[in-house]
Amino acid sequence: MCDDEIHQFNAPAVSRRAFTLSAAAIAAMSAAPAFAAEDVISKDVTVKTPDGEADAVLFYPAKGKHPAVLIWTDVFGLRPAFRDMGRRLAAQGYVVLVPNPFYRSMKAVTEPDYSAPEVRQKYFPMMATLTYETTMKDGPAFIAFLDAQPQTDTRKKAGVQGYCMGGPLTFRTAEAVPGRIGGAATFHGAALVTDKPESPHLLIPKTTAQFYCGVAANDDKNQPDAKDKLKAAFAAVNRPATVEVYDGCNHGWCVKGSAVYNEAGAEKAWAELSALYQRTLV
Repeated sequence: MCDDEIHQFNAPAVSRRAFTLSAAAIAAMSAAPAFAAEDVISKDVTVKTPDGEADAVLFYPAKGKHPAVLIWTDVFGLRPAFRDMGRRLAAQGYVVLVPNPFYRSMKAVTEPDYSAPEVRQKYFPMMATLTYETTMKDGPAFIAFLDAQPQTDTRKKAGVQGYCMGGPLTFRTAEAVPGRIGGAATFHGAALVTDKPESPHLLIPKTTAQFYCGVAANDDKNQPDAKDKLKAAFAAVNRPATVEVYDGCNHGWCVKGSAVYNEAGAEKAWAELSALYQRTLV
């Protein structure tokens, strides 16, 4: 069980030495999925962007119209673990798109061993292709694709979430289409606070979404002031947001199949994500 330190804006700060959930997250976790897994449709799709065509997977409940959610993957891209996330989220009543963020370089593939040095040497350099400029083109294209689906309820706000390198992409998407994004979440987000002018924390005034940022314990240890700068940036614009350090959960803890996957921490993160979307995608 992970310890956690919770910082909630527009509410008193709370610290716990036990693994706890907010009241909203407890309600979200206890709620039954809106649809059974067999009622979720999945399709491999191609999304046209200003820079080409992105391979992606789309999930949605078989019946009805639902809010849209975009999932940005971690550095190893679109693979079974993120397909499972997309399917699980769709079962809760969302139209979910999980794109291959590296479509400019390669089609999504499933590697035999993501811990292998040769795999890491292939993927890590591709992060350099995901610049501020490319994300500001990709994010709107992916949201537009979601909005064009007949299953999407465009009267409701859209959500965006990202893991590891997907953290900055989440902030940029929330900036690129502020009128659409109602809820944004990052988990073990990388480089959310930097000294660059396009640092994610500096983009907050250009967004309108409510945020949840789950921070890995070792990331917090390596950059202990990042959470405080995030909190200050949210507070400066009086934005409802939560920045939470998951003590005992290290970078990558949310993704099944990774060496650092932490089931308790991942389930807590999922409950907090569910609660965020329940209150913001309306």
